Amino acid sequence: MSPKQIIYKKLSRDKSVGVYMGKRDFVDHCDFVDPVDGVVLIDPEQVKGKKVYVMLSCTFRYGRNDMDVMGLAFRRDIFLCTRQVYPPLQDKDRSIHSKVQEKILRKLGINAYPFFFEFPDNLPCSVALHPAPTDPGKHCAVEFEVKAFCAENQDEKAQKRSSVRLAIRKIQYAPDRGGPNPSGETTCEFVMSDKPLHMRVSLEKEINILCKKIYYHGEPINISVDIDNSSNRNVKDVSVSVEQITNVVLYSNDKYIKTVAYEETSDSVPSGTSLKKVYTLCPLLEINRDKHGLAVDGKLKHEDTNLASSSIVKDEVLKEILGMLVAYRVVVKCNASGMVGSSEVAVEVPFKLMHPKPDPESEDTTDLVFEDFKRSFLKGIVGDDDESPAEP
Repeated sequence: MSPKQIIYKKLSRDKSVGVYMGKRDFVDHCDFVDPVDGVVLIDPEQVKGKKVYVMLSCTFRYGRNDMDVMGLAFRRDIFLCTRQVYPPLQDKDRSIHSKVQEKILRKLGINAYPFFFEFPDNLPCSVALHPAPTDPGKHCAVEFEVKAFCAENQDEKAQKRSSVRLAIRKIQYAPDRGGPNPSGETTCEFVMSDKPLHMRVSLEKEINILCKKIYYHGEPINISVDIDNSSNRNVKDVSVSVEQITNVVLYSNDKYIKTVAYEETSDSVPSGTSLKKVYTLCPLLEINRDKHGLAVDGKLKHEDTNLASSSIVKDEVLKEILGMLVAYRVVVKCNASGMVGSSEVAVEVPFKLMHPKPDPESEDTTDLVFEDFKRSFLKGIVGDDDESPAEP
């Protein structure tokens, strides 16, 4: 059988405009970002001499839609770009279209018009704070959207029945080059103890051309703990955890620290002994869904997602523009108890958690399969669908 290309489509309520796109995820490769392209299909009878525009937006939301504190807006457009596609001004005359665009144009006929956007290099990736089960309304999120609408001019407020909105994602994959093995250590000296306590933590991973020393979502993390207790204290209650740290750097500078994997043990290291042990943790969204403030990769409507990927910040980009920054660390703790009380000893090891770069998709497809967006993602997290007005 010949390979098939899925085309995501969505039509306005009055069928005057429709958007057709070959993909919903657009990758930030650090040195460039995949362009956003697609096709708009219009109905000339419905348009009736008006113009048709396509808008690409990046929006930062903070809090529920109905929240308002002293006039403070909880929605901010980080990026907004609008293009007129009908009557055509730019993209109709583009000499180069993607292969998928060309096939959609041939399939839809003379009333189909292409559009094309390039992301600026300083935009954040899609990310959202997972709301608690009892938390209604919009949560904190960086969202991307393609909107097509029919109007007299681009500044006119578009009628809902003559517009269509399609959520997309800007994502990053693990870079080709990984850094050194994540590790950390500490040495503690105690009162009335001639010798110290030394603890070293490293993240063990088979290093090969595919791993690149970065952890992928759903992959177990082997945590090597080496405790050399030369002190006169007894060490007990060794615990290991994976923490997600999310900094909301736009508006509030809020900071959320959530434990996404945890193991508490009864392991002990008496005075004058040592411990070498490997613990295994696997941070997953499935076991953390009830935690408010947990960061997840921006999800498309009705599509499930995962824990947010680590943020990679370019040197020349201001962090405040990025909305939210996500990082991960392994934390190993133990209690060193003695005659004068006990002390907590801890080592933190930062690491990156991301998606592996997928194999490149071939555009040499012969058949196009058109799927309505609302029917494409029905098995994921159910949330409020504000992408288009409800059907009458």
